[in-house]
Amino acid sequence: MLGPIAPTVAFKLGEMMDDPLAMYLSDIYTISANLAGIPGISVNCGTGADGMPVGLQLMAKPFDEPTLLCVARAFEAATDHHAARPPVAATGGS
Repeated sequence: MLGPIAPTVAFKLGEMMDDPLAMYLSDIYTISANLAGIPGISVNCGTGADGMPVGLQLMAKPFDEPTLLCVARAFEAATDHHAARPPVAATGGS
């Protein structure tokens, strides 16, 4: 199964320090695998308009980590999204 890891693209380092609720909610989609007791992994699947990464969460049936890791590795081998380096600082630095 696959799904998003966050409702938005990644935010720059320090950008959400004034909004802890937004920081908490940015991780909300990754909780389902933990609650269901299934393995999950996040991989980069592209970038947004501002160059910040977009994450894809892959999930597998219980105790099927080998398949999950193989699928994640195959996705990374078929794309170059994992090699992208986004701007990091909220001030626009890299």
